Parts: sequence; structure tokens; C-alpha cells
Amino acid sequence: MAATNCFHYHLATIFSLAILSLPPLAFPATFTFVNQCSYTVWPGILSNAGTAQLSTTGFSLSSGASLPVPVPPSWSGRMWGRTLCSLNPDTGRFACLTGDCGFGAIECAGGGAATPATLAEFTLDGAGGLDFYDVSLVDGFNLPMLVSPRGGGGGGNCTVTGRAVDLNARCPAELRAAGGGGCRSACEAFGEAKYCCSGEYATPDTCGPSEYSAAFKSACPRAYSYAYDDGTSTFTCASADYVITFCPAPSTSEKSSERSSSALLVSSGGDLRVKPSFWSIFAIFVAAMYVAV
Repeated sequence: MAATNCFHYHLATIFSLAILSLPPLAFPATFTFVNQCSYTVWPGILSNAGTAQLSTTGFSLSSGASLPVPVPPSWSGRMWGRTLCSLNPDTGRFACLTGDCGFGAIECAGGGAATPATLAEFTLDGAGGLDFYDVSLVDGFNLPMLVSPRGGGGGGNCTVTGRAVDLNARCPAELRAAGGGGCRSACEAFGEAKYCCSGEYATPDTCGPSEYSAAFKSACPRAYSYAYDDGTSTFTCASADYVITFCPAPSTSEKSSERSSSALLVSSGGDLRVKPSFWSIFAIFVAAMYVAV
């Protein structure tokens, strides 16, 4: 009997060690697209090479509408909003003035965004089990976008990124795309290596911000403004869902999911309220009793 108990003990120990040595589990996420623009937006989605395509790669999202899209673990890719889209009645081809993916249909089916386009970029379950995400203006700007983590825990800063500012209204004349189709990057507008971080400017040491990317950065401090703008533009979270909002309200864009070390922030209906701790309530009670005495 003792030998049997010893065997079971060692078997349980080995099993426990095996469980502890397993990598952390990766869970699926949900990306919810929200359109707060006054016009219809056609989101496009492109999976990175080696990553499965999602259940949809493009769809119509009318003003005020939202749509959740399930995303598998370890997915990576980008998404954007297409605007001013229409279907040609003669050719049957679908095309957009901004963000067009060139496939001729609402589904992008592996096509990327034509520039200029505001991009949201994701790598889920990356290094350390963290999600990495950003909003990028490296390929120019076509509409405001905000990325908001929801329910993340266990690591990362879970920062809201993007901005409600419409850069089309302040776009320099030399960067304006034809037909009001967004604000181009300096790389696209001029094709010079110093703006494209290419050739002799292909390293972080040789390619810095230009006057144009600095203007983008000033308007959208958390967004990528040029190729090596990593330090203030890439954010992390763990086991989160994400809300991608087009044309977010200015008040929403200023909210952050950054955790406070002095108070617990609780989200309720989009409002952040400070939840007092037991000890703070107890301290107030004691102080009131002391004053009463």
C-alpha cells in the first residue's frame, strides 16, 4: 500500500510539474468595430503572412452601427476604414476613394489599403504572452481612429491609442490627396529616402522625424508618425478584447485605460469612476467619530 501511495504521489508531482512547464494559454479575442462617423465606413482587414484570414476581410458599417468580429489566438494583421465607396453599375466593381483594397469587392480577400490610410495594427499573444498594438499614420491619414482595450489583465499598459482629430482639415497643401482623398505621408508625396526611411536613412539612427511627421505626432501623440516612432507608439495588453472606433468623439479620445497606482478605476457605461477602498472608508469613519467626540 505504501508503495502504491508513493507511486501516486510521484505521478501527481510529475503531472503538476508538466502543467507548470506548459506555455501560457492563448485565448481568442473579439474586435468590435464602431462607426461614429456621420457617413458609412467600409472596414478592411488584412492578416499578416502565415496568419489565418478572419471570418470577414471587409464589410459595410453604417453611421452609428457596430460589428463584433472574432479573432483567433496569435493573430496578427492590420485594419482600416474605407470611405467614399461605390459599386460601378457597368462593371460591377466596388471601389473606394480612400483605403481601397483593390479587389473590386466589399471583401478585401488579402488586399491591403491604398494610401493614404489610417491603420490599426495588432500582434496578439506575442512576446511574453502580450498583445502588441498601435495606430499608424506612416501610410498617411484618411479618417480618425481609436483603439480601446477592454477587459485586459495580467500585463501590459492597456493604453487607449489613436485620436479624434481630423487631420484632413489641417493637411498641408503638398500632402493633400487628389479629390479630398485624405492626407498623404511625406514619403508618398515626395518619394525621398529621408522621408521613407530607406537607402542611407534605413536605420533608427539615420531616420528621424521630419517636419511633416512631427505635425502628425503633435496632433496624434500616441500614433506612429514615421517608421521608427516605436517608443511612444506601440502599446501592450494581455487577454483583452478591442474596440476600433472610427470618428470617435473628442471626449472619448482623451480617455485612457492606464492603471492608477493610487485608485482602482472601474469602467461603467464609458465613464471612469474611482472606487474607494475599504480602508479609505474606514479612515473617514474614524475621523468622523473623532470629530464627534
